[in-house]
Amino acid sequence: MPAEPSIQNVTGATPLRTRTMPQLSTGSEKPRRWIKRYRTELSASSASVLSTLTAFPLDSVKTRLQTYPYDGFVHCVRTTYQSEGLRGFFRGVTAPLASVTLVRTISFSIYQRSKYVYSDWMGKHFGFYPLEHVNKNGAFPNLGTIACFGAAGATAGSGITFIACPFELTKLSAQVSVLMANQKNVDPKKQAIALSYHNKGTFKTLANIVRHRGFAGMYTGLNLHLYPIDSVKSIYQRNALMYSKGQKVPIPKIRFFRRDMYRGLGVSMGRSAAVNAVFFSAFEFLKKRINALEDFE
Repeated sequence: MPAEPSIQNVTGATPLRTRTMPQLSTGSEKPRRWIKRYRTELSASSASVLSTLTAFPLDSVKTRLQTYPYDGFVHCVRTTYQSEGLRGFFRGVTAPLASVTLVRTISFSIYQRSKYVYSDWMGKHFGFYPLEHVNKNGAFPNLGTIACFGAAGATAGSGITFIACPFELTKLSAQVSVLMANQKNVDPKKQAIALSYHNKGTFKTLANIVRHRGFAGMYTGLNLHLYPIDSVKSIYQRNALMYSKGQKVPIPKIRFFRRDMYRGLGVSMGRSAAVNAVFFSAFEFLKKRINALEDFE
């Protein structure tokens, strides 16, 4: 009697391979799914914290060089250490830890989603998908990819400054609060206002700014953000901490060809290099590790 045909012979399919299903432990799947779904946001926020802490002493020195007449980088570092210790280099670090982490997390999230939206839109209207193009071996940037990624970057950047500016002002206040408190030959009223910012935390400083300058005071220097305008912004923000609501804060003149307008530029460039090196290295490392996790969905 012939043997009964197997299921494989009847269907003509290849023999089925058995696969051992992973043992699902309680709560192990959801966190991994969630981590992989939000890998960009998690990687960006973690990398932001690390890069901000690493380069913050340089940011503190840059601000001091811009707002007070030090002889140079070494003089600023030595004076700060002698008068305030190591703590002086980390004054105001809470504000950028909160703002930079929030800003980068939001901007990376918006950028990631925006580039897919713009790529699909360009594909439907012009028959060219920038994301498909850049994923080809040997592909070079062209007008389409520049337009797509530029629009995504602009979308991510719009509105971010409004989140960062109040924290930038509180950071500057903390960085120069000791120097402001020790100023001599200053109007007693202005000195009293300046002293009210001395050794305050991020949120107390923010509340103090609102008390003295109103809610609009949180955005002092919003329109001044590029070198040498950045130097003017720092001086303007420092001066604003000595004025009350209703008083007009004089805006320093912008002199593009004066050397003192570029004080701290070298430190700023070094800080930017350090921040971005640490940030993107950590971001890519963390994102790669998260991608390597098993996905149970």
